[in-house]
Amino acid sequence: MESHSASIAFEMLAVFGTAKLLAELFERLKLPGIVGEILAGVLIGPSVLHWVAPNQTLTALADLGVMFLLFRVGLEVRPREFMQVGRTALLVAVLGVIAPFLLGWGAMWLWGEPRIASLFVAAALVATSVGITAQVLTARGLLDHRVSRIILAAAVIDDVLGFTVLAVVSSLAREQVSIAELALSAALAIGFTFVVANWGSRTANKMFPHVQRRLRTGEVQFNLALMALFGLALLASYAGVAAIIGAFLAGMALSESLDHRVRDLSLGVSEFLTPFFLAGIGLHLDLHVFTQAGALGLTALILAVAVISKLAGCGLGAIGLGKVDALRVGAGMVPRGEVGMVVTQIGLGMNAISPKIYGVVVAVAVLTTVVGPAILNLTFRGVPRSVRS
Repeated sequence: MESHSASIAFEMLAVFGTAKLLAELFERLKLPGIVGEILAGVLIGPSVLHWVAPNQTLTALADLGVMFLLFRVGLEVRPREFMQVGRTALLVAVLGVIAPFLLGWGAMWLWGEPRIASLFVAAALVATSVGITAQVLTARGLLDHRVSRIILAAAVIDDVLGFTVLAVVSSLAREQVSIAELALSAALAIGFTFVVANWGSRTANKMFPHVQRRLRTGEVQFNLALMALFGLALLASYAGVAAIIGAFLAGMALSESLDHRVRDLSLGVSEFLTPFFLAGIGLHLDLHVFTQAGALGLTALILAVAVISKLAGCGLGAIGLGKVDALRVGAGMVPRGEVGMVVTQIGLGMNAISPKIYGVVVAVAVLTTVVGPAILNLTFRGVPRSVRS
């Protein structure tokens, strides 16, 4: 028991400590701290120092980290402002799904990979990691910027569309395509997101004060907020949407109901857990994949497709905002992170892709989490912080 506790303590110290130290170093070098935290996972992981390997404990902490990160971001977003950018965000999301899918499938086909493997790689390039982009925007104090709201709204829609694409590709791999089942899943996911985004805040504003007055134990508001967070995360999973989208919607629904005390407590928990999410992405990168024949070239090709397709597709969807803001939107949609990894893990489990292709896509997912924030940082250079008080 003691050795197990010591092992957990070491892993947490290694991940949290290294992530924070590298984040500090990168910030001093005028680079995004988030990149340092991701690279911390690469450094201490199986590819370099072998201090820590992905395991159940770290995965659970990473999952909690991204949930609290998205919940905290949701607390800074007012539902009416979110809905105001809905049309632009929808266009950005749709083009941001079509462009990566078509270009990703085409690149894999030209490389000579099988049809199903090509479709899985294309599906892995579709969905944006809202957690990565949210962390960049939060760190720079840009959540109140209109472009940031468009990016977040588009990333949420992107996630719903991405899981729909994954369902279609998985059905093709199993050779059991049911149009009715796919349509029902898509309708459930879209309906859940729309209902919570549209009516969640009004419901919370009416219910929270009444419930709060009847409870007395501990941090009542914070406890209720946590119940809402985990409850909507669970419902989101059942609806076919990522749990983190449910966490974000919970934060947005409560954004007008909670006081600063709850925000401060949420910030503290998020500050503790988020490094496990970011470093966890780096932990999954296996540098040994690049020793395999053709892997380096394929990685470069897919990385170029991943970056260009989002910059062009999402940027085109936001072109009405002007070229600079369109570039910012495109850059904000570049990171794939954990989303791409989930898709490729499913493909690997179904024997639809080879271990080499899996390693390449994981490498691309990690690299886009480094490239995307760097581009986003450049496009927002000189823009003042605008965090709400």
